[in-house]
Amino acid sequence: MHMLNNERSGAAPANEISESSIRDCVRRFYEKGGADPLLGPIFAESIPELESHISIVANFWSHALLGTDRYQGTPFGVHVNLPIEPSHFTRWLELFTEAAGETMPEPLAAQAIARAQHMTQCFQSGLFPFVGADGRPSRTPA
Repeated sequence: MHMLNNERSGAAPANEISESSIRDCVRRFYEKGGADPLLGPIFAESIPELESHISIVANFWSHALLGTDRYQGTPFGVHVNLPIEPSHFTRWLELFTEAAGETMPEPLAAQAIARAQHMTQCFQSGLFPFVGADGRPSRTPA
């Protein structure tokens, strides 16, 4: 019987490594975000049960990156009523990029960061579809 290298060495299969990396990334992101002066207060206010939330977000990223079916929702609707501004997206992306780089193998990190950049653009367009009188993105028409 032919065995793969990871089976011989006792290492976890690649998909388990990916799942573990995703969970580690999500956990690291929420550690960073919770301690961040800009994101921390929003996290504290809007995430009543952190471990449950981390599990949901890890399922989302598993779905987005690995095609699993554990996440069936749409994250946009959950974020519509949060007290967030465009600056929050910039910081979110910075911290997510750091967390992905720290916890994921390079190809998976690059894929996750690209997906996060796309999500950031989509969320901002959906949440701030107007331009205010000051020229900045706005939730309401000028």
